[in-house]
Amino acid sequence: MRIRRESLWMMALGVSMLLGTTAWADKSTTTEKTTTSTKTTTAEKTFVEKAASGGMAEVKMGQLAVDKGTSPTVKQFGQKMVDDHSKANDELKEIASKKNLSLPTEVNSKQQATYDKLAKLSGSDFDKAYMDAMVKDHDEDVREFKKASAMSGMDSDLKAWAEKTLGVIEQHDHLAHQDKDAVRK
Repeated sequence: MRIRRESLWMMALGVSMLLGTTAWADKSTTTEKTTTSTKTTTAEKTFVEKAASGGMAEVKMGQLAVDKGTSPTVKQFGQKMVDDHSKANDELKEIASKKNLSLPTEVNSKQQATYDKLAKLSGSDFDKAYMDAMVKDHDEDVREFKKASAMSGMDSDLKAWAEKTLGVIEQHDHLAHQDKDAVRK
């Protein structure tokens, strides 16, 4: 009986150790996944920085279109850019804050150069140049947001925001092409 009791005790200890090891392994895997999911990749950071800068540029140039545009079409498009991109920018700021990501506070030099060029124009020259810039910009934005939306392993909050914002940007792109044609007539 004594051998049997010791054997049972050893088996119980072995099972206990096995279960303890398994529980520990599961816990470490969970911790590892959590750490990985909150770590932002370089591609994500680049996308966020470009999206933030681009969103600020859309608002800045949209306000310029509201102020300087002569065509009601251009003024309406500009106001849509201010409204929609301000909302998207605010959403991105909230996500970036949760992820401890810093966002640019100013547009990049290329965007500033486009703004400066537009600011010097007036009348129909402004309207045409603004809509040309919006078509070019939104064509590029659609490509960037599609790429980000398809990125595997992307942070789920960023991916959801990119997918949601892509739909809005695609609408802007379609409208920019229509309005460009209307302004050129």
